[in-house]
Amino acid sequence: MRRLIAPLLAALALSACAATPTLYQAAAGPRAVGFTDTRIETDRYRITFQGGPGAPAEQVADMALLRAADLAIEQGYDWFRVTDRYTRTDRPGGGSTLSVGAGSGSFGRHSAFGLGLGTSFDLGGGPAFSQTLEILLGKGQAPRDTDVYVAREVRQMVAPRV
Repeated sequence: MRRLIAPLLAALALSACAATPTLYQAAAGPRAVGFTDTRIETDRYRITFQGGPGAPAEQVADMALLRAADLAIEQGYDWFRVTDRYTRTDRPGGGSTLSVGAGSGSFGRHSAFGLGLGTSFDLGGGPAFSQTLEILLGKGQAPRDTDVYVAREVRQMVAPRV
């Protein structure tokens, strides 16, 4: 029986290290993995893609761009301009720690001394990135500008990577 406990605990610890998978999907809640979009004006949206712990920032940024492209296509537009973007990083858990404690006591002729050592490890899978884009949708020929993307081209290039 004792031989089974150590491997079982090791397997449990390793399974806790697994990152939440980051899938291209609508978010099920406010802090859930996936995308949310909010209409600001008729042709302006705010898109946020929340990645799971351990998902690379580049993957999260690609998924936000893909959602912008899909939204433009769904709404009948040809291109979109990113007017604002920002990335947020959440670091759940706070990382590994090591602590040491000591204490002593005296009871008449007797005294005692104690020493303690404690450790903890962050099993959360790493930081969780989110990318927020504010986009302006457009029709027709896309302007030649650095923050303008042709929706169908983004879909064609980015979708196979995610």
